[in-house]
Order: sequence, then structure tokens, then C-alpha cells
Amino acid sequence: MIRLPPALTRLLLLACALFGAAQTTLAATTSDIEAAARREGVVVIYAATDISVARPLIEDFGKLYPDVRVDYRDMSSTDLYRQFVSEARTGGGADLVWSSAMDLQVKLVNDGYAQVYHSDETAALPKWAVWKDEAFGTSLEPVAMVYNRELMHADDVPRSHAELLRLLARAPAQLRGKLITYDPARSGLGFLLHSQDVLANPVVFWRLAEAFGRLGVQTEPSTADMLDRIAAGQATLGYNLLGSYAQLRAEQDPRLGVVLPSDYTLVMSRVAFISRQAKHPNAARLWLDYLLSMRGQRLLSRSPGFYSVRTDVPADEAADNLNRELGSAFRPIRIGAGLLTYLDQLKGRDFLIQWRDTIAPQP
Repeated sequence: MIRLPPALTRLLLLACALFGAAQTTLAATTSDIEAAARREGVVVIYAATDISVARPLIEDFGKLYPDVRVDYRDMSSTDLYRQFVSEARTGGGADLVWSSAMDLQVKLVNDGYAQVYHSDETAALPKWAVWKDEAFGTSLEPVAMVYNRELMHADDVPRSHAELLRLLARAPAQLRGKLITYDPARSGLGFLLHSQDVLANPVVFWRLAEAFGRLGVQTEPSTADMLDRIAAGQATLGYNLLGSYAQLRAEQDPRLGVVLPSDYTLVMSRVAFISRQAKHPNAARLWLDYLLSMRGQRLLSRSPGFYSVRTDVPADEAADNLNRELGSAFRPIRIGAGLLTYLDQLKGRDFLIQWRDTIAPQP
């Protein structure tokens, strides 16, 4: 038997005692949150996440915590932002906000609308997915081009931004009036994706915008609206659509094809935060922990186009799989103050003016 010096023995015993105390405290804290959430009885979630994606999560959360009702309110990212800010002036309405408009979420956090939260589940996220312990990335979702398989021959489908530019120059008649993309003036997510595209490759983005203007691009405020038009044949090719919704829809509709550009693919993350004025703060913490847990992340990643932000879930459900698929084209949009660049009033106004003048030039 190895005998340790008395001083080292006392040190080891103290360390074990402290570790045990920490574990007990953590368990008590988790238990306290659950008990308090049951007393609150409800969590109010404002979300720019389609109910078809959220429903399995809501149902599973209900099985785990039957005493906590989920009041889920799905709306567009722009409407969500405006309603949340308006209600905050009179005491707030949402307990938790979950949106694809990463920049608007970061702005709300930066403006003091969120509260700090730290738990085992938030600690399991990669550093890029957490900002100020207030904003949390919950998914990885690529940005895609979508086309109508019945209207576009497989050999003509562009696989990169450069190929798209060449197609628009080579066959303008084929796509005149048949292109579609987000209207950044009516969609918070559309503004985010287009402005991030400018940061990724400004020359290519504005050359594409010029081509869109020449060919009479259609614009819509949501991916769902664009997918409807593409599936119906009213549009042939969509640019900068949210790939998660596109892939989900393409699983059910063989008319739709989805392309992740091989030169660079922007990858966004839905951002969640707990409202500083939450009336049910413990229920919000319970939901956030569930959403970020391995169980919640694995369930979320079952939806086509959604990938877990955690690195400890199975590889086929995690970001590593998307990273391998895209290789050097993988271009994640990081959560942080950099997202505020185009929300500067002057920069945002100038971007929208340039966009409008480019796609709809005055005679």
C-alpha cells in the first residue's frame, strides 16, 4: 500500500468534499428550477420557427414536464422583433424568444432585453454559439439555392455562385421573371442572409443582384412563400433560401431540388434567449435547457436541414457532418457583436437603398 504524506491526504479529502458539495448544489439548483417551473405552470415562447419543426419538441417536453404548458406563438422574424419590443415597454409578454433572425436577436440582447443564464447545457455548447451567457445558438442550418426539377434540366442547375452568374448571363430568357429571393425590407431573416452574403463576397453578391434586376426577380418575405412559388412553377430558381425549411419541404415534394453552393455556403443558427422581464423565468430556463440538451438537440436534428450545435451528439446528427459535407465551403455565421454591423441605422438604410436600386433600377 502506498502511504501519502498527511498534508497531501488532507488536500485530497478536501477536494473530494468540495466536489461532492458542488455536485449536490448543482442537483439542488436543477431540482429547484423544475419545482419552480411547475409552480409557474407555463412558458410563453415567441418564435420564428415553423410549428412543424417545433411540435415534436413541444410534445416531448410535455412528456417530461406535464405540469408546464408550452404557449408557443409562431410569427415572422420581423413581426416577432416588433411585438417583443413593443410589449417590453409595458412589462413584456414572452418568457423566451427563439428566432432565425440572428442579428435582431443579438440586437435585443445587446439592448438589455435578455437575462444571464448558465447551466450544464449552456456550458456544453461551443464557444461561438454563446454570447454574454445570454444569447444561445440552438441549431446549424445551411443557406441554399432551390429549383424546380420539372422546369430546370439537371445539367443547368448551378452548383456555385459563379455557376449561377454564368447561367444568368448564358440563358437569360429561361429565367426571366422566374427567379425568386427574399425581400430584405420585409423579412428580418432575409435582411440577415443578404447582408451576410455581402460580407462573405460583396463582388459576387452585387453582380448577382444586378442580374436579378435585369431579369425581373420576384421577392417574398418568407422561405415558405418562395417554396410555394417554386413548387407551383411560378418561379424556377430561388436564391438564399433557408436550407432547413427547403430540405424539409423537398423530402415531401419531389418537384423541389436543393443545392448547397460548393464555393461557400452560409450556415446560420437559431438564437434563443430568456427575456429579462420573463413572468415565468424558471419555465423558460427549463425549456432552454431541454432545447440545448442532447435529447432536445437530437430530436431537433431529425428535421431535414437541421444540425445540432453540440459536438457530443452522434456524428450523423452534428455539425461535424455538415462540415464534412461542405468542406472549405462551410461558412458559419458567428453569434456576436459582428452581427450588429448592418443594423446600424445608416448602414442598414444604405444597404436597402442599394438593393432596391439594383434589383429595380429607375428608368
